[in-house]
Amino acid sequence: MKQILIIEDDTALANGLCRALSSKEMQTISCDNLQEARKALTGHRYDLILLDVNLPDGDGFDFLKEIKEKTDIPVILLTANDLESDIVAGLEMGADDYITKPFSLAILRARVNAALRKSEKKRKDTLFIMNGYTFDFEKMEFSCQGNTVELSKTEQKLLRILTDNAGITLSRQELVDRIWTDGAEYVDENALSVTVKRLRDKLSAGEYIKTVYGIGYVWVKK
Repeated sequence: MKQILIIEDDTALANGLCRALSSKEMQTISCDNLQEARKALTGHRYDLILLDVNLPDGDGFDFLKEIKEKTDIPVILLTANDLESDIVAGLEMGADDYITKPFSLAILRARVNAALRKSEKKRKDTLFIMNGYTFDFEKMEFSCQGNTVELSKTEQKLLRILTDNAGITLSRQELVDRIWTDGAEYVDENALSVTVKRLRDKLSAGEYIKTVYGIGYVWVKK
């Protein structure tokens, strides 16, 4: 079930939003100030946030920035202000969409569904499942045959590149360039080999992470 957090201090409007969006597939939770919203977000992940930009205890734009610094939850702004500068500011801060009050509930539902579809597609793009392996690159959770595996950031980068290009041989130089992108002038030539070996061992993936001698590495499709 999808869960939507509505942050709106107009009680009548908040109740109307809850009624309009609630269904067997969708649950709504309403907060009328930022203090309650922060509590609601603690330890809980929502699929979408509807955020009023004018709240009694703070600025919605500041809270949007706060949300986007910590999560990738899609946010739709609710604003009574149709000033172009406010709209641009919200989108540049990471808002996924905006709706100017007053609005029709049909348009609201359409915008919400569009944002959820986009988020779901993005979610699938960060999830890799194959033959007992489950790699969730968004949550940085990795498992092999149901057992959790801890991977370093470098190992995660290598795994993401290999699985995104499953069946394609990637050269050593390309992998080095894409993994070590911090501007370091020198990367030890053994760094890639060591990272590949550690990743193979942690995932017991000798039959999947193959060395193509003289070229590089490939994640084998099976």
